[in-house]
Formats: sequence, C-alpha cells, structure tokens
Amino acid sequence: MSHWNGGVFLARVISINLSTKKGEQKTPVQSAVFKKEWGIEGDAHAGTWHRQVSLLANESIDQMRAQAHAAGLELHYGDFAENVTTEGIEVKKLPVGTRIQIGAQVVLQITQIGKECHQGCAIREKAGDCVMPREGVFARVIEGGTVSVGDAITVCGSGMRHGMCSGAHSGLPSAIRVGVITASDKGAAGAREDRSGPTIREMAAEFGGTVTQYCIVPDEKSALAEIMSAWADQGLCDVIFTTGGTGLSPRDVTPEATLSVVERLVPGIPEAMRAKSLQVTDKAMLSRAVAGIRGRTLIINLPGSPKAVRECLEVIMGVLPHAVETLRGEASECAR
Repeated sequence: MSHWNGGVFLARVISINLSTKKGEQKTPVQSAVFKKEWGIEGDAHAGTWHRQVSLLANESIDQMRAQAHAAGLELHYGDFAENVTTEGIEVKKLPVGTRIQIGAQVVLQITQIGKECHQGCAIREKAGDCVMPREGVFARVIEGGTVSVGDAITVCGSGMRHGMCSGAHSGLPSAIRVGVITASDKGAAGAREDRSGPTIREMAAEFGGTVTQYCIVPDEKSALAEIMSAWADQGLCDVIFTTGGTGLSPRDVTPEATLSVVERLVPGIPEAMRAKSLQVTDKAMLSRAVAGIRGRTLIINLPGSPKAVRECLEVIMGVLPHAVETLRGEASECAR
C-alpha cells in the first residue's frame, strides 16, 4: 500500500507490459527502457505524441476481476493494454500535468485521463465492461531510463518542468496543453508545407507548453469551428492557436469561426499583437485576429507566416502561464 514519506506518496510498479502492435493485449516483462520524449523501447504506442506510456492501477483491475471471472475470463497484467500496472496509488486521480518518478531515473508527466475504447475489445465483449477508458492514464516521458518491476513510484507534483522530483518549482503552471490548427486550403490538400504549425510547436516550450493536438484544415468556417469546439469541450487543450485565415481574402474566415465558438472575448491579446506588428509593417492593421475563451480553453488567432507567428508569440507568451492558471482556477488576481 502507499504511504506518506517526506511530503510525497510512494507506491510501486507491479508489472511492465509491452506489445509490438496496437490494439492487442500486452505481454509482461521484468524491465524496460523508457526513452525521453518517445516512450518504451519496443512498444507499439511509443512515438512523438502525448500518449507515449499508459498506466492502470491494480486497484482498478480488481474492480473487474469478479465480473470477468463470472464471464469465464481470467484477467492478467497487460490485458487492458496498459504499459505500467501500478499498486498503492490511484493514478486515475492524478491531475493532468502531474509528474511522477519511477525508480531512480524515469520521470513521466500525465497528459490524459481515460480514452475511447477501441473496437473489438475482448474484455468488454465478454465481461460487458472495460475499466481502461475510465481509469487508464496516459503520460509522456520527461526523463528516460530503465524501469523494473518493484520500482517505487513517487508523485512529484504538477509544477516542475526540468530535472527530477527533487528539483525546484518553476513557477509555471503544469503542462500547458497546446492545440494547433493550421487553416490552409493548399496545406489541407497537401500542396503546401505547413511551416507555421511547427513554429508554434517549437516556441511552445518557451512558455511551458506542449503541443498535444495538431491538424491542418481547409479555410472553411464550419470545419474550423468544429475542431475548436471539440478540443475545448473535451478538455484536450489549455490553449488553442490557429494560424492563417486572419486577413481580408474572401477565404479568410478564421476570426468568424472563432467568434462562433468562444463565450468571452479577450481583446487585449490581439491588440497587443497588432501593436507590436505595426512596428514592423503597416499591413498589421489589416489583421482581423481575435482571441477568446470557451470553457477553460483560451483560443488565439495567429497570422499565417512563420515570421509573423514568431513575432506575435513573443509578445504574448509571458502572460500565457498566468492566463492558463486563471482559467484552471489556480490563480485569480491579475494585480501585482
């Protein structure tokens, strides 16, 4: 069981599970190598995305054992396709952004709680239920190393950006989850390379952000609005940046799409970006970019060129951590 020790909770790894293909049960191994910003070596779910490692508590599996047994199904570690089976910690209750250390080296950061169950799940078909979509946890690898069965799990907290659990608090909100929507007819058709989206991804790290959602869509108001709404309503992003479609062309409809989904405007953000851009070019006054809030997600229109994206982000990135803290309910006062 978990216990309290010096301000942190301790638990342990009771199984490490890998598979070479997605959508199949995983096989337990004694130890595995966790690769920074990739996942577990040899596992099908590793990659440069936000769900590099999955975790499920043995306590969650226990909830289903009797039900599964009655259906003639014996449950084993890895049957829910979890990479790490834990004991002594309710991983489902760890907030997104929390960092946990496993053993002496590996640090994970929680990026998602729960998921949609894939089609043809053997456990759901036989037992009538599956606990993974409700209580499974997903994470990215912040610091790599080797993890073995029996290694301790330490909950570090949610504010640290670099180093191990003993490192100093950065003062930034945890894991700012960033969504990037590139509005481009040619980009969506594969006729033009998206260079602005990668620029946002590169600069996100400077304000403690990680791009967890990304897509290129045509300059269609309904398509843009649908994606913004879905990412915000599902709680997938703290900040959504759009890039492109803010000018005067008949196909430039990103501001209209944004206005159709936001509940409150944040006019100071585009005002600040235009003021800075006007120092570079008088054409900045033609930008129709807007910013607003849907639920707890901040949506900001950025220009379409990589150079302009960089200039605008440099203006606003200093206030983004506080904006996210405020939307999360972690901060409320803007005054000094």
